[in-house]
Amino acid sequence: MDWDKLRIFHTVAETRNLTRAGEVLNLSQSAVSRQISNLERNLKTPLFHRHARGLMLTEQGEMLFETTHQVAAKLAMAEALITESKEKPKGPLKISTTVAFGSVWLAPRIHEFLECYPDIDVSIVLADTELDLSMREADIGIRLNAPKEPDLIRRPLMTFRYHVCAAPQYIERFGLPNSLEDLDHHRIIVYGSDAKPPVPRLNWLLEIGREDGTQRTAALRLNSIYGIFRAVQSGLGIGALPNYMSQEVANLIVLLPNVQGPEVTAYFCYPEEMRNSARIIAFRDFLYDKINL
Repeated sequence: MDWDKLRIFHTVAETRNLTRAGEVLNLSQSAVSRQISNLERNLKTPLFHRHARGLMLTEQGEMLFETTHQVAAKLAMAEALITESKEKPKGPLKISTTVAFGSVWLAPRIHEFLECYPDIDVSIVLADTELDLSMREADIGIRLNAPKEPDLIRRPLMTFRYHVCAAPQYIERFGLPNSLEDLDHHRIIVYGSDAKPPVPRLNWLLEIGREDGTQRTAALRLNSIYGIFRAVQSGLGIGALPNYMSQEVANLIVLLPNVQGPEVTAYFCYPEEMRNSARIIAFRDFLYDKINL
């Protein structure tokens, strides 16, 4: 099994289509098909089920794809570390973080980083699911939970609390709650029940101040912190938002300032083998500078 054939197999397994794989590899469809057939013949086993809608991996193909995925990730990491200039950071830098943190806090600041490091090609993946950093799905992860993977370096980045927030137009229309009991008469926006919340006790607004153990009725449920933020910002209702959001925008008012929700620590994470990467060091130092301003 030489790497040329495995590289072609890996691309076909990712695209599930010979024509698209050929376009990626700059090969003809017939050349790709021939290489896959040769590999299957050498291994004496089929790697794909072929049908009208495309290609599906066989059980043996899945096993081989898992291996080639690991090899491709390690090769990409080795190439990046070898070619990277320590004097002048450059090259691709893929950052994974949540939709809310990435949209509200990180995105408005990233232009300053790019001005300092124009040779770094930054891409940011906003998703509330975590990418596998050890498999090079991203170079850096900014996570709201401490990572469990043993091969990741993690550093606390910032700690924030959730507060009760509303927009001025909501307060003008429905009044200002002066106590927890007053929340019973307001529109509460909470995290939806269709997805697992990214942090524990995210819907504490439904139960806080209720001595009988019952919950308030939610006016709206969204399975996105950023969605809650936008709904509160529009004046729809009251929501629990992390304090970095209320500090970032002018049209949010913190209500009941003595009432605080869960405390969450964000972590800066990256693979152990990227410890000496100039791009990661540059971005890490940039973030800590911004946080400590």
